[in-house]
Amino acid sequence: MKIGFIGLGIMGKPMVKNLLKAGHELVVLDHHQENIDIAVQAGAKAAATPKLVAAGSDIVITMLPNSPQVKSAVLDEDGVLAGAKAGLILIDMSSIAPLASQEIEKACAVKGVKMLDAPVSGGEPKAIDGSLSIMVGGDKAVFDQVKDDVLLKVGFSAVYCGAIGAGNTTKLANQVIVAANIAALAEALTLATKAGVDPQLVFEAIRGGLAGSTVMNAKAPMMIASDFKPGFKINLHIKDLQNAIDTGHDVGSPLPISAQVMEMFQTLRADGGGQDDHSALAKWYAKVSGTKIGK
Repeated sequence: MKIGFIGLGIMGKPMVKNLLKAGHELVVLDHHQENIDIAVQAGAKAAATPKLVAAGSDIVITMLPNSPQVKSAVLDEDGVLAGAKAGLILIDMSSIAPLASQEIEKACAVKGVKMLDAPVSGGEPKAIDGSLSIMVGGDKAVFDQVKDDVLLKVGFSAVYCGAIGAGNTTKLANQVIVAANIAALAEALTLATKAGVDPQLVFEAIRGGLAGSTVMNAKAPMMIASDFKPGFKINLHIKDLQNAIDTGHDVGSPLPISAQVMEMFQTLRADGGGQDDHSALAKWYAKVSGTKIGK
């Protein structure tokens, strides 16, 4: 299958490699030449514009930072829709505002292009090993068409969540839970450290109980080692929480916990930590408590 892929960041590069391993032909585009070079070395071809990416593709996947970038890639004069033939499938795997997905889908329908919003969860490690969790909105028949041959080549699970925008609504719910879990984990390990208990032993003792989670298993070792190399950047989680809060305002759903964690992230960004992994919430607790978790 001929697939165009736009956006070769932390997540996009390994996703492209997994699609190539599955036997698909890929044409790629990114703002950074070094990312394009990596994809080309893995077997992809490069195109100069989203229009040219779409022109030779059956499916176009976008994996971009936020709503404005996806709108630009799809709707601009040299965007995907300018080069798309009727019947092309656009799979936006970015995490954007649900209303933006619905707006883009309406423009796609005019051109005879089918669209799914299919954001992912799992961060860089799961993008590398092809075990992302994918949540999908759009036409169920289109989802069924691409589930096995495309989505499950980059993910372990792909769940249909409803009409267009439902995928991104589900991703916002995911990001709310992840943010709260990371904050609670940092708070708990700071408590243990200030009380004189080894946070590594606390982690080992509780990870198998009710408090245990995928978040804990992934982020506790990073906090204990003070290793905040990004698998998922604070700046991106700020973007997701802003979309969640905006959506909550639109539909009348309060998000007080999300708002609190947002302010914690904003403090870290103001301190220059926006490119750190979101597990660096541990730094916020170190700042207010005077105690650093682990090393």
